[in-house]
Amino acid sequence: MSAANGKIFYQTEVDAGKETEHPVKYYDLKKREEKTVVEDADGYRLSANGKKMLVLKKDNLYIIKPEAEQKLEKALPTDQMVMTVDPRAEWKQIFNDVWRFERDFFYDKNMHGVDWNAQRVKYGKLLDDAVTRWDVNYVLGELIGELNSSHTYRGGGDLANAKKTNTGYLGVNWEADGKYYRIKKIINGAPWDSEVRSPLSATDLKVHAGDYILSVNGRPITTDKEPYEAFQGLAGKTVELMVNSKPDLQTARKIVVKTLGSESRLRNLAWIEAMREHVDKATNGKVGYIYVRSTGIDGQNDLVRQYMAQWNKEGLIIDERFNSGGQIPDRFIELLNRKNLAYWAVRDGKDWSWPPKGNFGPKAMLINGWSGSGGDAFPDFFRKAGLGPLIGTRTWGGLIGITGAPELIDGGYVTVPTFRMYNPDGSWFKEAHGVDPDILVKENLTEEAKGVDPQLDRAIEWVNNALKDYKGKPAHAPYEKR
Repeated sequence: MSAANGKIFYQTEVDAGKETEHPVKYYDLKKREEKTVVEDADGYRLSANGKKMLVLKKDNLYIIKPEAEQKLEKALPTDQMVMTVDPRAEWKQIFNDVWRFERDFFYDKNMHGVDWNAQRVKYGKLLDDAVTRWDVNYVLGELIGELNSSHTYRGGGDLANAKKTNTGYLGVNWEADGKYYRIKKIINGAPWDSEVRSPLSATDLKVHAGDYILSVNGRPITTDKEPYEAFQGLAGKTVELMVNSKPDLQTARKIVVKTLGSESRLRNLAWIEAMREHVDKATNGKVGYIYVRSTGIDGQNDLVRQYMAQWNKEGLIIDERFNSGGQIPDRFIELLNRKNLAYWAVRDGKDWSWPPKGNFGPKAMLINGWSGSGGDAFPDFFRKAGLGPLIGTRTWGGLIGITGAPELIDGGYVTVPTFRMYNPDGSWFKEAHGVDPDILVKENLTEEAKGVDPQLDRAIEWVNNALKDYKGKPAHAPYEKR
C-alpha cells in the first residue's frame, strides 16, 4: 500500500477466467470511493512527491499519473539504458549492507554474544578473494552463520546462470523392456482431490499399466536413453504419443495429452492416500489420517480438506513429517483441540456433537528431523495442548523467525531473524535442538520407500490401544415425561 494526496493506493487480485489480473486502485479518503488506476499490472511505485506512478507490466515500465483510468501506452525505452558497474565496489557495498542489516534488525541486540565488529573485519578480508557473485554469497553465508541462528539465508544477486530446459512429465513409473519403455504404473493422486492428475488417467484415452509409449511428437523413446530425455522442453505442452499394448510402432495408436511441469504434488497426493488407506485398514476404519506438508497456506488447505472428511472418526493420526514450515500454526491447534461441550438429541439420524466438526477421540502426531520452523511449533503446541503423544524423531529446531529485510543493490537477498519463541515459563524454545518425541521411533527411509513405515505403524498401535479406553459419545438419559 502507498499513500499520497488523500488517497491510498493498492493492488487487488481478480480471477478473470483463464488469467488472474492485478489492477492498481486507490481509495479517496475524502470522497469515500474506490477507483481503478490501471486494469492490470505486475507492480507499481509512487514517486516521492506522489505526483507520478511507475508501473511494471511484463518486461515493460510505464510512467503515468496516479489518477483513475490510466492507459499503459508508451513504455520507457529501457533497452537503451546502460550502467557501468564496478563489481568489487558493489560487492563491498553488499557486504556492508548485510552486516548492517543484521546489526540493526537481529532480534538480540547483543548478537548472541558474537563480536559483530570483529566479524566485519574477518569476513571482509575474504571478500577480497571473491571473483564471482557466487563467491560473495558464500562469504555472506559464512558471515551470518556466525550468529548461530536458524532462518539465516542468502541468495540471488547478479549471478551468471546457465539456461535451463524444462521437462514434461506423464505421471507414470517407467519400466524398461528390451528396446522400449512401458508403463509400470500410472500414478493416481487421491480420489478426494482433483488438484492434479496424470495426463494418462483420462478414461477416454484407454491407456493402462503395461502399455508401451513408443514415441513423443514423432521422436522414438528407446531404452538407450532415460525416457524423459525425449520430453525436454515440453513441460505443460500438448504432445502426440504413440501407444501400443506391444512394442510395435507400426500398429501403435496415436493419442494427444498435455504434459505436467512437475510430478511432485501428484506423487505427494498418492503417498498421502496410501498412508490413509493403510491407517484405515489397520484400524478397521476407526482412525483417520491427516498429512500436513507445511504451516503455510498449502498446509492449512491440506489440514482443513482432510480433517473435514475424517473429523467423525474415533481417533486421528496427524502426520507432520517433512513439514516445511511457514506461519505459526495456532489455527491448526485450534481446529484439532475443539472441546466437547454438548450433544443434541434428534429423532432421525445420529445425535449431534457440539461444537460441530470436532474430533474428541485420541490423537497422535508423527514428527521427524525434516520438520522445521512452523513444523517445530506445530508439535510443540500439540504437546502443550495435551492432544496426544509425539511419535518419531526430534524436529529441526528453528524458531528464530523472519519478517523481511531490505533488498540488496543487485537484487540479491539475505534474511534477518527478528523474533524468537520462548515458553510461558520464560525459557527459550530449544533452538538447534527441536522438539523431542514422546515415543522415539527411528526412521528407515529405505523401508519407507518400499511402503514400510515403522513410525506410522507405532502411531496406529498407540491410537488402537487408546481407543480401548475411549468411551466415545455417551447415551443420553431416558426420554422424559414432561
